[in-house]
Amino acid sequence: MTIEETTDLAACHALRRTVFIEEQSVPEADEMDDLDEGAIHLLARDEAGRPVATARLLIKGDTGKIGRVCVLADQRGTGMGAALMQAAIDALIARGVREAHLGSQVHAMGFYERLGFVAEGPVYDDAGIPHRDMVRVIA
Repeated sequence: MTIEETTDLAACHALRRTVFIEEQSVPEADEMDDLDEGAIHLLARDEAGRPVATARLLIKGDTGKIGRVCVLADQRGTGMGAALMQAAIDALIARGVREAHLGSQVHAMGFYERLGFVAEGPVYDDAGIPHRDMVRVIA
């Protein structure tokens, strides 16, 4: 497995299309937005070089937002998601970010809690899926 920063938006978009649009029925207009061009993208590949997970990082001052985190179904439960999140946190720390934020689907909150994120604020709807904001101090 490798995880690295990438400019291969086609691979990232293909993963997001599979997980969010096809599996979770997120409308394409909600998933594909104009923030990709200014973002940092992480891409994970399995041992065969196949793209299997991605995340998007947005930075504003000393705050980072980790978003569009997705892992292909056949890679879930393998530690890929945790490795991707650690790579995201490392990338934010390297850029001087002190606090990481994300919007978690409610069913995934336990995963992020195990990585040190704490829920804040109420549950809200994002593309028809219940979400809750989470934060972690990283520096």
